[in-house]
Amino acid sequence: MSPLAEISRAYAPRFAEFAFEPGFTAAVDQHVAELRERLAAGGPELVPRPPTHEDLADYALGFLDALAELDWREPVGHDYAVCRLTAISWLVRQHGLLPEQRTDGD
Repeated sequence: MSPLAEISRAYAPRFAEFAFEPGFTAAVDQHVAELRERLAAGGPELVPRPPTHEDLADYALGFLDALAELDWREPVGHDYAVCRLTAISWLVRQHGLLPEQRTDGD
């Protein structure tokens, strides 16, 4: 399973928490903004371009590797890693980065 599919399977269900966890929603939104800027770094645009599957997958692999090195375990609630992984999942869904989400025939 691809890292983006794995992260989406695990963290997309957390989107339901947005309805009653405004602090979590705000934190994930900040992570989404930071990821968009990081992945589009170096571009001349005022608005970051949408992430590509390859760029986000590369980032996700590195992030998952770092979590494994730290022996991170998902806590009850939300920490930095949960917010970051939920943000990755949000970007995947928002931009249709998994084959089953694409509607343009890619």
